[in-house]
Amino acid sequence: MSENHSDTPVVIHRHAYRPPDWLVPTIALDFALDPQKTRVKARLQVKRNGDHNRPLKLDGNNQKLLAFSVDGQDAQSQVKQEKEGLVIALGGEAHTIETEVEISPESNSQLMGLYASSGLLCTQCEAEGFRRITYFPDRPDILSRYTVRMEADEKAFPVLLSNGNLTLEGKSENGRHFALWNDPFPKPCYLFALVAGNLAAYRDEFITQSGRKVALAIWVRPDDVNKTHHAMNALKMAMAWDEKVYGREYDLDQFNIVAVDDFNFGAMENKSLNIFNSRYILADPDTATDADYDAIAGVVAHEYFHNWSGNRVTCRDWFQLSLKEGFTVFRDQSFSADLGSPAVKRIEDVRSLRAAQFPEDAGPLAHPIQPDSYIEISNFYTATVYNKGAEIIRMMHQLLGAEKFRKGTDLYFERHDGEAATCENFVAAMEEASGVDLTDFRHWYHQAGTPELKASLKWDGATKTSTLTLSQKTAATPSQPEKQPVVLPVAIALIGKQTGKNLIGEQLLTLTKDSESYRFENLAEEPLLSINRHFSAPVTVENQVSPEDLAFLSANDDDPFARYEAMQQLMLDFMVARVRGEQVDPKTVINAVEKTLTNKDLDNAFIAEAVILPSENMVGEKLDIVDPKRIAEIRDDLRKMLGQTLEKLWRQAYQSCERPSYQYTPEAVGARRLKNVALSYLAAGELADAPSIAWLQFEKADNMTDRRGALDVLVNGFSPEREKALTAFYERYKGNALVIDKWFAVQAFSTRPDVIENVKKLAKHPDFTLKNPNRARALIGSFAHNARAFHDLSGEGYRFVTDMVIALDKINSQTAARMIAPFGRWQRYGSDRAEMMQDALKRILSTPDLSRDVFEQASKSLLPNKA
Repeated sequence: MSENHSDTPVVIHRHAYRPPDWLVPTIALDFALDPQKTRVKARLQVKRNGDHNRPLKLDGNNQKLLAFSVDGQDAQSQVKQEKEGLVIALGGEAHTIETEVEISPESNSQLMGLYASSGLLCTQCEAEGFRRITYFPDRPDILSRYTVRMEADEKAFPVLLSNGNLTLEGKSENGRHFALWNDPFPKPCYLFALVAGNLAAYRDEFITQSGRKVALAIWVRPDDVNKTHHAMNALKMAMAWDEKVYGREYDLDQFNIVAVDDFNFGAMENKSLNIFNSRYILADPDTATDADYDAIAGVVAHEYFHNWSGNRVTCRDWFQLSLKEGFTVFRDQSFSADLGSPAVKRIEDVRSLRAAQFPEDAGPLAHPIQPDSYIEISNFYTATVYNKGAEIIRMMHQLLGAEKFRKGTDLYFERHDGEAATCENFVAAMEEASGVDLTDFRHWYHQAGTPELKASLKWDGATKTSTLTLSQKTAATPSQPEKQPVVLPVAIALIGKQTGKNLIGEQLLTLTKDSESYRFENLAEEPLLSINRHFSAPVTVENQVSPEDLAFLSANDDDPFARYEAMQQLMLDFMVARVRGEQVDPKTVINAVEKTLTNKDLDNAFIAEAVILPSENMVGEKLDIVDPKRIAEIRDDLRKMLGQTLEKLWRQAYQSCERPSYQYTPEAVGARRLKNVALSYLAAGELADAPSIAWLQFEKADNMTDRRGALDVLVNGFSPEREKALTAFYERYKGNALVIDKWFAVQAFSTRPDVIENVKKLAKHPDFTLKNPNRARALIGSFAHNARAFHDLSGEGYRFVTDMVIALDKINSQTAARMIAPFGRWQRYGSDRAEMMQDALKRILSTPDLSRDVFEQASKSLLPNKA
């Protein structure tokens, strides 16, 4: 059955929710697995839900119906086949429905449902993939107990995995074998999982707080077992952390993870059988960067934490997606912060939020974390739902305090265990457990846009008093012209302008109105405002601070994040002023960077983060009309000035951060980070020996972080070492898909003027394919976020990405839809670029048989940003 949009695609509305007409307490599945033709038999025990006479509706597409019976009687003639499912009228209260269908995993390029990946058969059912496996009421509020039997050729598929416990396995006829799995916990069909293939396991065990042994296994291709140790260590740490921090113990006797090469997402939390994109499992020093190691730990923890925040308590409907995702991102961020530097982790998380979510909030695709409607649910797996959702949970944690927040989560898990819940259920549990009224806080769930927080601090030297006025405003977004004030927990301090001392400690001010003033008395000296410390609220801050005062705060603020913010604001203000044509002196910026580099009290990881310039896209967000070429020139000029003026310090930092051998420890990770930042500044300064330093690092490197750091530098230049490094990197790693993804991405992100021509050539490279989401994201996705190249005035960047989106939509519409967002920013650019971007969107929309995923993103991206 077709998945393409019609002329009038169906819009799903949050307020139209209605409980299911029929429940499915149990389901038994029988798979005869084959890559070309898999047969699936399903036996559903269905039960009428409430007093009504509505028929049973079963969702389904891309499958051939072979048999349909009701209570053992053939009923195929009674079934009405609709565009996306089956409908049958039933009397009575309960029935047994049996179906048999045929599906083709090998031809399933959408990677939703049951599909083939590098010799494996595996599933992805969130959000609506189960309907591609068998006919079923595919919605998250129908929880069923699953029994699964799989049969397959034993030589091709020696390992057969599903959810729950393995209860029986044995031989069948003609070289086939079978396995029977039973999951005792009721779950929605989006958490169903199946994997079959030639896999090897790295095994371990975990002893829970109550003394139970849990058998752990990470299943990968046999040659990759030695790359799973880091992921296993992360899993065990996450299990222990969840017990300690949230009191959540694992509930089965085994926990399996499988890594697959072709996957639309990062990973999937299927009950007891997590399926991962291999990039978030496989790691060794030669092939994975420090960032890869960090990401693996975070994603492994995230999917494990879902066992409670997503599986045991699931979503009533997809409008509640942030109930599980925002909460679980907050949990995995907290876990990662506890493993390393909380300050650096907070900086990384906020940088990601600003890079992806803030532009989303400011564009035509803006939506609340609980959207009001959608055409295709896969389009709402967004930075807003995940990252802003996490910030909203973090604000709740701050407002209630750790102890009351924990009481709230305990009550939430206890009250809704085994249920499909809502965001309102979560907030209500927090209110009841803490005694704190969160009525106004609920605006965050239903209101799109990033609030702007304005701060004004006035000093009265005669009375030694300061008055702080805070005000908030959220700009109009599509379909939301009027905004309510939201609850903003604003962490502040007052830093003495002469001594640099914190005069009042940290205070949490809760702004609930449009504007409010706060008075601070008996201050020993005139203060500077340290605001939104540790990024206490997901807002933009407008605070008129001189460059000199920002530099002072960057050197003296006692909150690491606020210190970082001051440095970033100083750099950003300078670049924005230069882009606008103002003549501003770079000396304050250079001196502030110098002070940070020479501060012996700061660790290397923090220094590295603080001295990186804000991105070209961040500069663009501060301008009414974005000129990518001018922004790139100004940013390059500042990097060059910093590289040349502070050459001695960059060289000292580079040399002091050298290590004799690779270690993955916080100290070693920080040293490598600063070392590679220093190298990038030496190259930006156009110092004659920079390419040879980078080439030597590339050749000597005993780890991917240093090798990739050197390649990043060389690929942006014109030295002979550039081609040598690219060739050597490719020859060393050809055949390793995850590392070759890096080779494609680093070239797509290049700052050279010939990047468009190079990317076009790479799209024709024998190793490039649109069939693998990682490879498509590495080249097309990276290029689309390379502002200076994508927005080249020739329009070639727009045409290339448009061509790729149209081609990719025929193969994998979810991945294609995620490439469209950069076009939606057309209103921020001059008329020449804006017209070309609109034309690109119109060309996408005029494509015959366009998917719903891409249709929704492209059509919304053409709309005005405002209501």
